[in-house]
Formats: sequence, C-alpha cells, structure tokens
Amino acid sequence: MEQQLILDDALIAKYDQSGPRYTSYPTAVQFHEEFTADDYAGIARSTNASGRPLSLYFHIPFCDTICFYCACNKVATKDRSKGDEYLQRLYREIALQGELFDRDRPVEQLHWGGGTPTFISHAEMRELMRVTGEHFQLLPDDQGEYSIEIDPREATAETVAVLREIGFNRMSLGVQDFDPRVQKAVNRIQSEEETLAVLNAARAEGFRSVSIDLIYGLPHQTRESFENTLERIIEVGPDRLSVFNYAHLPQIFKPQRRIQADELPPPETKLEILHMTAAKLAEAGYVYIGMDHFAKPDDELAVAQREGTLYRNFQGYSTHANCDLVGMGITSIGSVGNCYAQNLKGLDDYYKAIDAEQLPVFRGIRLSRDDELRREVITRLICNFSLDFSAVEKQWNIDFQEYFGPELARLSGMADDGLLEISGQNIQVLPVGRMLIRNICMVFDAYLKDSKGQRFSRVI
Repeated sequence: MEQQLILDDALIAKYDQSGPRYTSYPTAVQFHEEFTADDYAGIARSTNASGRPLSLYFHIPFCDTICFYCACNKVATKDRSKGDEYLQRLYREIALQGELFDRDRPVEQLHWGGGTPTFISHAEMRELMRVTGEHFQLLPDDQGEYSIEIDPREATAETVAVLREIGFNRMSLGVQDFDPRVQKAVNRIQSEEETLAVLNAARAEGFRSVSIDLIYGLPHQTRESFENTLERIIEVGPDRLSVFNYAHLPQIFKPQRRIQADELPPPETKLEILHMTAAKLAEAGYVYIGMDHFAKPDDELAVAQREGTLYRNFQGYSTHANCDLVGMGITSIGSVGNCYAQNLKGLDDYYKAIDAEQLPVFRGIRLSRDDELRREVITRLICNFSLDFSAVEKQWNIDFQEYFGPELARLSGMADDGLLEISGQNIQVLPVGRMLIRNICMVFDAYLKDSKGQRFSRVI
C-alpha cells in the first residue's frame, strides 16, 4: 500500500467538522451507568475460555505542573506522597482485576499513561511492575510491547535505565514545541537538551521504539517557528511521530482557559503548518499511518498497516488486535470481550470503591452485534484505509451492500470528491482522503445522529 498523505485545501475546508477519533466504537459518549462492575466482572471471566492474551493500561494521573493545553484526566500536585497513596489502591485493583483472568493469559501489551507516569519514584516504579507480575503473566526478554509516556522534565538517564530494567521497551516523549514563546504561553518550559538527553538514554538502553509528540495550533505558532521544531526532531530521527491538532475547548477543559484565544494561530496558518509537516516528514522518509501519526517505513506500525493487521484502541495505533484490554487506575477504560468499562474519575470515589474491595467500574456499555460489526468496519478503514466487503461478509454472515446500503449511498459523494473509490467488493481510501478518514468512518457511526450536542474535536 502506498503510505502517503496528500492535502487538498478545498476538500479540507468542505469536510472540516467535529467528529470522534474512534479510539473506540461506540465512543465513550455512549457509556452509561446502568452497566455495572458486576456486568464487567461477568464478561471478563467469560473471556477466559478464549485464551486471548491481555493488554494492560495503568493510569498515573499526577502532574507536577499543568500544561494549559492539556485535555487529559490529571491531578496537579507537588506532593510526591500522593503517588504512594494512589499506588496502594492501584495495587489492590490489580489484585481484584487479576482474580478475573486466568494466569496463563500472557500480557502481550502494557502501557503506563497519565498524567505523568514518571511522577512516581524509581522504587515505586519497580514495585508497581512487581505487583503487576504477581497477578498477571508478564512476558520476559522483550517478547511484549511495553510502553510508557514520558515527560522529559520528569526523567533522567537513571530513570530510563530503571524503566528498561523493569521491562519497558518503548516510550513516547511529549515535546509539543521547542519555541520558548510558545512554551511560556502553554506553561510547558522544556529545553531541547532535556528532551534529547532522554531520547539518547533510551537508545543507549536499547529501547526498541521512541515516539515524539508535537502539537500544532498552539499560541504564537507560525509556519516558520513550527518548522524549526520539526527540523530539529527530524534530525534526531525518532521511530514515530504524533503531530496533533490542538483542540481549544476551554468550556470543557479548565486549564485551557489560561490560553488567550487571540494568540492562537488562525486556520490558514494551521493549514500551512500541516502542509509543511506532511511535506517535511515525507521528504525525511516517514510514512503516514493515519490520525496524526507518522512512522519510519520499517516501524512495526508501518509494517502492520501494509500487511493489513494494524489495530486501534485507547492508546492509539497498535499491532495487538487480539488482546483483551484491562484498564486500571482512575478514569481508565478497558475493552474486554464485547464490552467497554470505565473506572471512576475522581480520586476520592476511586479510593472509596477500592477500600470497600470493589472494582471501581462506574459505567460502560455491552456491545450489540451491530455495534461489533460497525466497530470492525470502522477499525479496518481507520487503520488500513481499505475495506474488503467479502472479508466482512464472511466474518459476520451478511450481504455488505444490503446491510450498509444507506452508508454506501452517502459515501458516493465522497467518491465523487476523490476521497475514496468504491468497487463492487471494496472501499479504497485514496491519498487525498486519508487526512479525512474520520469523516469517512463517521458515515458508519449509527450514534452520531443522536449526538448533535456532543462536542468532539475538529477533524483537521
């Protein structure tokens, strides 16, 4: 598959709207509190018959300082003892969750996210991984995909060595922008030296993949200023890059109220930045994976996309489609069997549930057959930019064109615009349509017509 990105300004303007990022389908908007912890536990136990491997996600919510652009669930504090108080409950949740799953199910994927996972001490990192290994079968010798989100301001070469020692082999580094004026406006002062020290330490310690996160659309950014940051990043050659569009939603995310709206770049500047980024990364040999992600051609994500095995979940793109995902810690979301389940969002509520020896699940959804079918279609499109009708028909025992007749009719307009091609047995997303893949997937979303009041980020 030709993994390139082509931007068409007129089509971007035509299709510029808000929509889901499809880290799940149905999206979290559809989760409800009628789905209980008991429902989740029953489904989790039933998955043991499958023998599927597991993916574990741990949410570490604490941050020493707040970045004004942040839309994550976090707790701002300089009190490091808060970490131990949280971890003691997290250890208990690990035990409660571990009781649901057979020990012979290997953990092929593990991820620490946040917040700032490196907020906790080195000793606490070791202990968290030790406790995890008591209740789940962790894989040795880099057989698993074990990753962590890193704030370079909260990590040293010693930190990286500890992480490698306890089993991590992949990391993503938050950078956003090196420009001092931009950093000041978003309250994230981070030098190139801090960032490169962590990246170089990761390479020295044998990390198999290093990803860097950038954000465009932040205050004071220009095409030229962002190009300077991007060129510096390209020089050091990370395996992957995520280049996100900043979504300014101060009515939802309180820290964003500290950002001055009149300092944000106008849409035409953001589009210039996007054009420049796509061109620079293509010139440097990166391929477009989709949904803001780029990777070197020999990276696992790029290979999986070419082979049609790429997957997407709450941590982004993945090569582990066959795993049940167990989410632990506040606000984390799991995807187990035919359900999604989300943990309580507040520390006090989470602590209360754990102290009562209860799973902290407070809402979720059990997927219908139609949900699962549409999830399959959306996942194939958003990961591989193509969809083979016969494969879906064989798996789900349907006539694709009959089942999705209204959706195919709606896609015909996108085909006329050159976003995709529809043949008798296939949808193929064309290079110009890849930046607009969310729009294409939204056609198959049965819930959007009832979500007009829901705020999603802009697709571009």
